Amino acid sequence: MQMAHYDTAVIGGGLAGLLAALELAKKGRSVIVIEKSSRLGGRAMTNTQHGIQLNMGGHALYKTGRAYEILQEHGISLEGGPPSTKTNVIWNKKLYSLSPDPISMLTSKLLTLSGKINLMRLMLKLSKLDAQRLPVTMSIREWAEAEVTDPKVRHVFYALCRTATYTLDPDFQLAAPALAQVQRSLKGGVLYVNGGWQTIIEQLRQKAQQAGAHIVSGKSIREIQHANGRVQRLVFADGEELAVSNVISTASPSESAKLVQGAEATALQRWKTEARPVTAACMDLGLRKLPIKGRHLALGLDQPVFFSEHSVSAKLSDNGEVVVHLIKYNSLGTSDPKADEKLLRETMSMLHPGWEQEVIAKQFLPNITVVHDYPHRGKKKTAVGPEVPEIQGLYVAGDWVSHGELLADASAASARRAAEAIVSKHA
Repeated sequence: MQMAHYDTAVIGGGLAGLLAALELAKKGRSVIVIEKSSRLGGRAMTNTQHGIQLNMGGHALYKTGRAYEILQEHGISLEGGPPSTKTNVIWNKKLYSLSPDPISMLTSKLLTLSGKINLMRLMLKLSKLDAQRLPVTMSIREWAEAEVTDPKVRHVFYALCRTATYTLDPDFQLAAPALAQVQRSLKGGVLYVNGGWQTIIEQLRQKAQQAGAHIVSGKSIREIQHANGRVQRLVFADGEELAVSNVISTASPSESAKLVQGAEATALQRWKTEARPVTAACMDLGLRKLPIKGRHLALGLDQPVFFSEHSVSAKLSDNGEVVVHLIKYNSLGTSDPKADEKLLRETMSMLHPGWEQEVIAKQFLPNITVVHDYPHRGKKKTAVGPEVPEIQGLYVAGDWVSHGELLADASAASARRAAEAIVSKHA
């Protein structure tokens, strides 16, 4: 590739990178995707063990979110189903039924009568709330303290927020985008994808290549070179160079900043400094069967844990095995892999005693990054990118490049924004 020229180079072959490349290639732009791993997908990769597909932690596609919408526009097949509606909650190491319907809320033994009324009021409020009208700097904690009077119902609310946003940071997480995501989960629901998220990545790869995108894997970038305020070329770890007019980095804020000499004088430094990465401990299991039939979904209230059987609605194995996911959400800087794995195993044992004898496949991710950043208090500007203002031709995309979207929706929306910015500036 010595001194070859592409209109745009996309750094990273995950969801955001492949979507950006596909959109640019469809517009007739010459584009190359460069992925440092030998496999495409990033955290959207799916690992197969004994014919069982295990995502990199729990993955759910919000059916009223931007990712679902944009993927459908590109003709990506999204087959699968929703999680079980029969929900259990864990409080003080005991299990209670508490599904999001009036009968379940009224008959649950978790709450007092006043608590049940408070919960029903909360669910009604969430169904009618216009999240975008909330104060811009209001946190999840501030909203809950003002709107939810019953302490135990407040725990239910925080569990809903954690599950919908994968984030445990109520004092910093902005209420408006978080509550909008909770509403998406309650109204439109989510999709567990047949075959895992690797099926989405593979379809995006095929469509991007068919549209003319060039995809290279197993190649690392050392530097994004720029001069006179303009992107010039990429320099690879092996010394090769690639002339480009535009670069879209889908790497993390810190990795993107490392690639740019003088990044401290650009918005990249601010985005890196302000970022609050979200991490979690995840355990994914392939089982011959569930020891307790019908126990498909559970949310921790006094512990930040979540359990879901994905195979109740999605095909994730060759021979009908059960695939379940457990997650322990971490607040900033609190990862303890041994303690987290112990908690997840204890949670699984409480829900499904004897599960160890049914294990066919197991994957434990002790400290996976869920997102590199999300809308939170303390940011000078809540909207990030797509342009890096100080360097013409440099753009960012990914789960942290949010204009209010979260998770995969931020990845998809930011990929589109970056591609549209390039096309509009070079029309």
